[in-house]
Amino acid sequence: MSQPTVLASDYFQSYSVVGLLAVVGVLFVAVAFGAGRLLRPVVPTPEKLLTYECGVDPVGEGWAHTQVRYYVYAFLYVVFAVDSIFLFPWATVFAAPGYGATTLVEMFIFLGFLAVGLLYAWKKGVLEWT
Repeated sequence: MSQPTVLASDYFQSYSVVGLLAVVGVLFVAVAFGAGRLLRPVVPTPEKLLTYECGVDPVGEGWAHTQVRYYVYAFLYVVFAVDSIFLFPWATVFAAPGYGATTLVEMFIFLGFLAVGLLYAWKKGVLEWT
């Protein structure tokens, strides 16, 4: 056998192990779900078929109006939470020799963008709770 054939054989053998593990995993999940379906008692009652939310019986329509401001609050939180993650790598690079002034300027530019976004949200009245 030549050298390239041996390398290709090892290459595909490693993928066959991954494929075998994937098949075993899928079979394990299928058997678990099948056993659960066979072993569980099936006693449907009107109470079990109701929509359940926080212990409160459902009343009225299924559609609920939600004000968009809650989504804006969530979006602003995600933006600032994700942006704050960038402060940690900046702090490690800032401590490295030779990068102090450059990273300090870059961080002030970054914080300036955040401040402009916050100012825009404040000017639009998004941050006022009514």
